[in-house]
This record gives sequence, structure tokens and C-alpha cells, in this order.
Amino acid sequence: MPGMPMAGGLMGGPPMGQYPPQFGAYPGNTFAPSAQDPMWGYFTAIAGQDGEVDAEELQRCLTQTGVSGSYMPFSLETCRIMIAMLDRDYSGKMGFNEFKELFTALNGWKQNFVMVDRDNSGTVEPHELSQAIVSMGYRLSPQALSCIIKRFNRGGKIYFDDYVACCVKLRALTENFRRRDTMQQGAVSFQYDDFITCSMSI
Repeated sequence: MPGMPMAGGLMGGPPMGQYPPQFGAYPGNTFAPSAQDPMWGYFTAIAGQDGEVDAEELQRCLTQTGVSGSYMPFSLETCRIMIAMLDRDYSGKMGFNEFKELFTALNGWKQNFVMVDRDNSGTVEPHELSQAIVSMGYRLSPQALSCIIKRFNRGGKIYFDDYVACCVKLRALTENFRRRDTMQQGAVSFQYDDFITCSMSI
């Protein structure tokens, strides 16, 4: 399935004190499946009889469509957390709307990675990951950035697969936090069980 179209997504940072913009649609935005929609054909080809895509199906799809380009294919674990990012009913699968939303997000993250990966090595340096996170609008402390770098680097380099995993977790955790921060103050109170559900579901 080479040449699969990918929806575009622009990046930009919000004013200080606000949450970063996210690639892709938000809950409530819907895409009507259509025979004219080129992604509908790709989706139905991999979704199987249940009409949804699981992590193994997503991994095959992303490998076949060449979304990662010259970079290493996505690991099964990264595919699992990509689904978890959009899995609002905790089914472990995604429908067509989520499938399109994911490709919009992936396109934005890839554009960002390519801008940082100036030598086209397929990896970025830790300080470049920090720059990429800031350019996406996240306002994190040096301690938080250091924690992220330690978590996602391999031998001092961040590969595209790990970069996407990082972006997925940042987006999903930020959305979970934002939904609870009804006053937009940057602080919320979590019950222990709620915290575990939010953090362990990604």
C-alpha cells in the first residue's frame, strides 16, 4: 500500500500558561467513512471482520505504507501506545475516526522529527529532543525534560520510533490532565486510582 495519503498538521506553540496544541482531531470531531475517502480503503483492508484495528494490524499497516520512511519500522509496543492514545473506551483497538486522527498526528510528528534530524541519520540528539518538545508548545522544567530524555534515548540517541512514543505519551497524559484541569490553572487533584488508570493506560 505505498503512497498512502497522510493528512497534514501544522505545529505551533501556545502562549505561556496554556496547553500545547495537539496534532489531530479532538473527541467529537468525526469523519464520515466514504468510498471516496482514500483512507477508508486502507482501513477496511487491515481492520478485518471486527471493523477495528489492533496493535498487530496497525504495525503491519504502518510498515507496508512506509510511514516511517527510511527510519526503522515501529515496534509493537509503540503501536500499542499509539492505539492507547486514542482508545477512549479502553478496547485496545481503534475505529476509522481514530485511524485518521492517528495519521494526522503521525504526519505532524514526522515533520517535526525531520526538521530536527538535519543529517537524516534517523536519530536526534538529546538536546534536539528537548528543542522539538518545546517547539510543539510544551512548557516543561529542565528536570522534566531530563527525565524524558533518560527514558527515550538509546546510547545517547533518540530514534524515530522512540520519538513517536514520547510524543504519544506527552499528548495522552496532557489530554488526561487538561480534562481534569477545568479552571485551566495547571494544577489538579488526582485520586490514586484515577492517576494509575491515566498513567498505566498509555
